[in-house]
Amino acid sequence: MTQPPRFTTLGCRLNAYETEAMKELSQQAGLENAVVVNTCAVTAEAVRKARQEIRRLRRENPEARLIVTGCAAQTEPEKFTAMPEVDAVIGNTEKMQPDTWGRLAADFIGETETPMVDDIMSVTETAGHLIDGFGTRSRAYVQVQNGCDHRCTFCIIPYGRGNSRSVPAGVVVDQIKRLVDRGYNEVVLTGVDLTSWGADLPAQPRLGDLVMRILKLVPDLPRLRISSIDSIEVDENLMQAIATEPRLMPHLHLSLQHGDDLILKRMKRRHLRDDAIRFAQDARRLRPEMTFGADIIAGFPTETEAAFENSLKLVEECDLTWLHVFPYSPRPGTPAARMPQVHGADIKARAARLREAGERQIARHLAAQQGRTHSVLMENPRMGRTEQFTEVSFDSDREEGHIVSATVTGTRGQQLVAA
Repeated sequence: MTQPPRFTTLGCRLNAYETEAMKELSQQAGLENAVVVNTCAVTAEAVRKARQEIRRLRRENPEARLIVTGCAAQTEPEKFTAMPEVDAVIGNTEKMQPDTWGRLAADFIGETETPMVDDIMSVTETAGHLIDGFGTRSRAYVQVQNGCDHRCTFCIIPYGRGNSRSVPAGVVVDQIKRLVDRGYNEVVLTGVDLTSWGADLPAQPRLGDLVMRILKLVPDLPRLRISSIDSIEVDENLMQAIATEPRLMPHLHLSLQHGDDLILKRMKRRHLRDDAIRFAQDARRLRPEMTFGADIIAGFPTETEAAFENSLKLVEECDLTWLHVFPYSPRPGTPAARMPQVHGADIKARAARLREAGERQIARHLAAQQGRTHSVLMENPRMGRTEQFTEVSFDSDREEGHIVSATVTGTRGQQLVAA
């Protein structure tokens, strides 16, 4: 009995988006009885988990053909080709091409082939495969950019994703119009380095130009979000949109990484701690209800206790609410892997302290919402999210995908409770 391909996604939202594209491509090609693992390479731990997941899936699917793709397959193809559990390895460019899936469906060899992984740095365009409606029934994600031109010393992602490529604004607007026509009430713009959008397009527009164009040309879109941004690259039009466009949601996830200037320089980041604080203050002055998430790395090489304390202080100085804490792990081939490393126990302890600080910030944010009325986009009958992306729990059903007005009456764990 034949079965359609089954997919496992590890890592970021962009990977999940691309999995939806691969589902369509593989089904159109007629691929059957296969398991596809879309891997992540952001940390050494992510690669370890990918290998662990591959072994588990092989045990559970002994007769299926197992295909590995994603960033770890792109950056370390030989490692996955050498695994006896793996039948084929395909790169990040190849996974978005119909020909790849046609080849896999028509000419699949039982033993692992030479990896189908080309030089990602030679890719100059974003994949043309756009997904209308990936996400929940209420929220859709739209990929507008891929790759990264920066070379932070800890990061392997440019070698998995290639250089920055942008989707033209007209293509993005047309897709969002289709999503709104299908009933979606919120769209999230995603990419690897979102604030670099437009640098490779004619006239070099900026992310703020894209946001303003979407809001102008898609007047029926109730809510627009932007995902992780590099605050030092935010342009004037994006700040204008924050100040004047209520349909742009007051929640930004910032790629900060650290709070100490010397460590930021060793990371090859393009901002200093004062830049981050100034941006947070400016954005909140323009939009007082603005909330921030942030990525912060604990235990970067050469990090002293004093340097770490600067990261801890940054949590309060920027008034961050949603923290993504990454314990540093060296990625072979990156400059940071050759720097003096912090002891593993210290990394673990510092990451725990950052997470505790994050939990205190969430508690503060939740307490500040008591008695306030929010517009909540329902993700399922009993849970939705505010404009600031805070989860709200209800004790009776609401219509999924709809935006409802709700007054906060209490908290439950890290959720608000509303009537």
